[in-house]
Amino acid sequence: MEIPFAESWKIKMVEPIRKSTREEREQWIKEAHYNVFQLKSEQVYIDLITDSGTNAMSDRQWAAMMMGDESYAGARSFFRLKDTIKQLTGFDYVIPTHQGRAAENVLFSYLVKEGDIVPGNSHFDTTKGHIEGRKATALDCTVDEAKDTQLEVPFKGNVDPAKLEKALAEHANKIPFIIVTITNNTAGGQPVSMQNLREVRAIADKYNKPVVFDSARFAENAYFIKTREEGYKDKTIKEIVKEMFSLADGMTMSAKKDAVVNMGGFIATRRQDWYDGAKGYCVQFEGYLTYGGMNGRDMEALATGLDENTEFDNLETRIKQVEYLAKRLDEFGIPYQRPAGGHAIFVDADKVLTNVPKEEFPAQTLTIELYLEAGIRGCEIGYILADRDPVTRENRFNGLDLLRLAIPRRVYTNNHMDVIAVALKNVYDRRNEINHGVRIKWEAPLMRHFTVQLERI
Repeated sequence: MEIPFAESWKIKMVEPIRKSTREEREQWIKEAHYNVFQLKSEQVYIDLITDSGTNAMSDRQWAAMMMGDESYAGARSFFRLKDTIKQLTGFDYVIPTHQGRAAENVLFSYLVKEGDIVPGNSHFDTTKGHIEGRKATALDCTVDEAKDTQLEVPFKGNVDPAKLEKALAEHANKIPFIIVTITNNTAGGQPVSMQNLREVRAIADKYNKPVVFDSARFAENAYFIKTREEGYKDKTIKEIVKEMFSLADGMTMSAKKDAVVNMGGFIATRRQDWYDGAKGYCVQFEGYLTYGGMNGRDMEALATGLDENTEFDNLETRIKQVEYLAKRLDEFGIPYQRPAGGHAIFVDADKVLTNVPKEEFPAQTLTIELYLEAGIRGCEIGYILADRDPVTRENRFNGLDLLRLAIPRRVYTNNHMDVIAVALKNVYDRRNEINHGVRIKWEAPLMRHFTVQLERI
């Protein structure tokens, strides 16, 4: 008999969580204007709003924090972090920031100008926000296969080379760089193949354009390359990571994901001109160049996390838990973006709440229903997150409308996955009774999903 799969870690500390009643949740979500971001954490039973900064750090990471050098300038902890990043990516220049969106803000302040066009694969919300906030355009060049959630394709996160080539042929003088998100979060946590990264690099070189990787989940992307792409099964995660980054000029990183820390991020690049151009914005927005918004102890935990989470066992444990939840949803016939992504399950709300018109935001409605059912907090990655078109101010309904169930690393057990699956089944079973969604009462002009106020129809 084959020995079953088990986690590659054991539990050393626990935190209690509390169940609530349906009546309590109805009151709480109403007070939060039907926006789960506005709920208090103690009002949530299982929190899947994000895997960003919500992970459980290892004993080595906690120990490393005790070694933090809190010097304002020249901290030893920065140089350890820089050396770790250099070993993994090959990039010589590192600018620390407090998180990923700060890295985008610093780098894009130097690289993105009004009227620019930045092509990529399904820019995530903060990336798009930092581009559009500078009166530039985020041009989506993701492969069309990503639009069909039921299609089983191993690398749905890929950039479409034909779309990218067309963008460069038509707008080369307006394109400062190409951005590739690994893994592609907005398309459902879908990976990008090494072959596709090579194709992007070749097109970029043809037009003499640099390439940036949005690298929040680069280690998970490397795992999928190892397990799904021919020629990589015998390579280590660290070897695959080094090859991936050899195809880029620089990266932004939210370390709150694949470095398994609660706070931190950075920019890394092989280009000195980018470093020289961006470092002043780090001092202006974040802090001095050897801390950039992080404590020394944060940088120590980050360096350790980067090293640990570029090992296969860590990644396999994490991704197989996401696969476990996917298999439970398969039992109940619940449609999600297939195959299961690295960090989350993305439920296809348009296929679940077929009676709710797009103008009433099905994915947000499903998010609310799941919270009311069992106190589980997911996150809408869909029509509300898409914001309005910056020119027409019309809602953008041309993408997918998904409920993301993001699984924090090393936090929940498979028993929790069972609770999630059954709660979602209960909502799915009464889907034909849900005929109306929500309308917007108030919204911010950019990245509205964090603070939007809604009312039920």
